[in-house]
Amino acid sequence: MTATAIPYIRPKLYPKQRAFLYTPCRYSITEASTKSGKTVGCMAWLTEQAALGKDGQNYWWVAPTSEVARIAFGRLKRAIPRAFFTTNDTRATISLANGTIIWFKGADRPDNLYGEDVYAAVIDEASRCKEEAWHAVRTTLTATRGPIRIIGNVKGRKNWAYHLARKAESGSPDMAYFKLTAYDAIEGGILDPAEVEDARDVLPDAVFRENYLAEPSDDGGNPFGLTHIRACVAPMTDKPPVCWGWDLAKSVDWTVGIGLDKAGYTCKLERFQNPWELTLAKVKSVTAKTPALVDSTGVGDPVLEALQKSGGAYQGFKFTSSSKQQLMEGLAVAIQQRQVHFPEGPISQELETFEYEYTRTGVRYTAPEGLHDDCVVALALAVAKRGHTSEAMDYTIAHTSSYAPRKAHA
Repeated sequence: MTATAIPYIRPKLYPKQRAFLYTPCRYSITEASTKSGKTVGCMAWLTEQAALGKDGQNYWWVAPTSEVARIAFGRLKRAIPRAFFTTNDTRATISLANGTIIWFKGADRPDNLYGEDVYAAVIDEASRCKEEAWHAVRTTLTATRGPIRIIGNVKGRKNWAYHLARKAESGSPDMAYFKLTAYDAIEGGILDPAEVEDARDVLPDAVFRENYLAEPSDDGGNPFGLTHIRACVAPMTDKPPVCWGWDLAKSVDWTVGIGLDKAGYTCKLERFQNPWELTLAKVKSVTAKTPALVDSTGVGDPVLEALQKSGGAYQGFKFTSSSKQQLMEGLAVAIQQRQVHFPEGPISQELETFEYEYTRTGVRYTAPEGLHDDCVVALALAVAKRGHTSEAMDYTIAHTSSYAPRKAHA
């Protein structure tokens, strides 16, 4: 068969559009404002992936429902040259001249998404798609190792797309995270500033922030409060630490140390994954003689003993469900009273994704499945250490099985 060259002109894309589309990472997760160009960009990207493919290969566009998927189907039919494709309106497919097929599918019936080999995919309005649909789409990319672009508005924090975005934002391998706000789209020339300001005026603040600034609302599961967390964000200082909090790594987690200065500002942050021998040396090196509260639960106990033998001012904290609750309540009070400050990055990200739920035995505090809470724990330990005298700490550790922060002081 003789190949036919068909002219293709990529739509004009502003720099932040190009960045999330053409990242070398296999997974690109983008939280975006409404009308910020995410859909148009992904239509161009998926078309180009299919145009470079081979006869018989499948490419998928997945949206919350088949009706929503058909909106993209209609837009793409109008956007590409007629000589380049044929369509099947019943099946919502576009077949390109090279024999590849772009399918437009709904996520409302996840079981119908299994079984095929897919060479590239887009999940549109991901925060409104069922998590089971994401699982199904991921399986279709297994044999092909195909790339995927996951896009959508922010819709609270209790959904798989939000949690996956946090994994990408924290630097998980082969994942890239991007945010497109309405003001990025204004700068890119595709949104009218007056329209955005009108939306700010007429919409509730939480709705505007989600749909135009890609900022999640606090949907009740965060013990600190997203507004309070944002109010405590500040650059790290260069002042010496008066205390440290250390959360020691277990399995795939991170060892995190946070040093606070006299005013409660973060002045040191250590976050690493090392064997225990190197971890021990690193903790001793950066902490020196500064007072530190160290997670001594389980495998942390012999590490704490080794640290104490080195001559530093290390004290242990054993985690139980009740002691963790007390520790996190102390951190919540410190954050809500603006008595602790931390920089943008891993600390603020983990604080924003941290959750609590009521159980039969009390309140359970934890990171969502697949995410980390090491920075949250280290910060809570540092806050607790800063808020207590050494004498009070010595007495508490010696006479109780758990250490309860004093909420009035925290």
